[in-house]
Amino acid sequence: MLHSSLMRWVKDFALVEEIVQDAVLQALQHWPTRGIPARPGAWLFTVARRLAANRLAREASYQAKLADIEREDTSEPDDRLRLIFTCCHPALSRDAQIALTLRTICGLTTPEIARALVTSEDAVQQRIVRARRKIAEAGIPYAVPPDEGLPERLDEVLAVLYLTFNEGHLASQPGPMFRPDLTDDALWLATLVARLLPAQPEALGLVALMKLHLARASARFDAHGELVLLRDQDRSVWNRAIIGEAVAMIERAAASRRPGPYQIEAAIAACHAEAPSYAATDWAQIVALYDLLLHLAPSPVVRLHRAVALREVAGPDVALSEVDALASALDGYHLFHAVRGALLVELGRIELARAAQQRALGIARNPAERSLLLARIGS
Repeated sequence: MLHSSLMRWVKDFALVEEIVQDAVLQALQHWPTRGIPARPGAWLFTVARRLAANRLAREASYQAKLADIEREDTSEPDDRLRLIFTCCHPALSRDAQIALTLRTICGLTTPEIARALVTSEDAVQQRIVRARRKIAEAGIPYAVPPDEGLPERLDEVLAVLYLTFNEGHLASQPGPMFRPDLTDDALWLATLVARLLPAQPEALGLVALMKLHLARASARFDAHGELVLLRDQDRSVWNRAIIGEAVAMIERAAASRRPGPYQIEAAIAACHAEAPSYAATDWAQIVALYDLLLHLAPSPVVRLHRAVALREVAGPDVALSEVDALASALDGYHLFHAVRGALLVELGRIELARAAQQRALGIARNPAERSLLLARIGS
């Protein structure tokens, strides 16, 4: 990432952001006439490095900083980790921390962040602007904090990696439906955090959760790129070795007797991954795990997922009552309407189901999800 590489030399968050924007502007000016270079990332880095050198040349510390910027080694493995911890400084509000980190380190767009946080694009943009200003005004250092300062930032760091992984797992905007660049980066950084904080079971739980999702990545889309629902996936192609690694991590985390949301989500994913078939899934156990998750981290989205599992235990009537109770909280969330529509179909309320699916289609942006919704509406 341009931001993390430049931060090692420039040490000024606002200046780095300005340099990156200038480099992108030069790309927009040159590439349409000269063609996109074979290595766009390297091209942008070279331009950004030159711009940074020019800016530093005007500072009193020019010679020392310029010597740093011209060094051959430009990829310390923990650069982005440092920048994540910088963005997640406790001086920033939690919402600002997450929005800024998703934008700066993970490269998500404002619409993608808004979708991940279930909020408006304007709200996201305001959070990012305020956070950047706060970092500059407070002189927040670009560094992983000392050991005693790590735990207080852990929740936000893990939240950022979780949201980044989710965006890569199923992109919210038109384009590639599965983005391994985001999922692999999120897993790599989460693994670094888990090694940095071996006594924190939630970090281990998040790594396990990511591994469990990636273990069935090859079964999530068919040959035509259409989304394959969990009940219809070919479980023979799931990566059992990775599933075994993840389950062992969950057990290690559970030994600490400090349960947390990521550990519980990983346990839910493990219930699905270890079941020999959809019908043989231990749905009662999954509902119980969602109950615990709601106790630890209550949210309308968790309640929605619990309702999906509850349908397998208590039937569509009971599940629909749970979903309807979330109408005011999740009206702008496409999966709320999609789940509601599916339950209404089961109950034979076809016109209401079609209206719900149409509402979901109007909100969804991912092509695979839209294709699935269109098929439901047409059936």
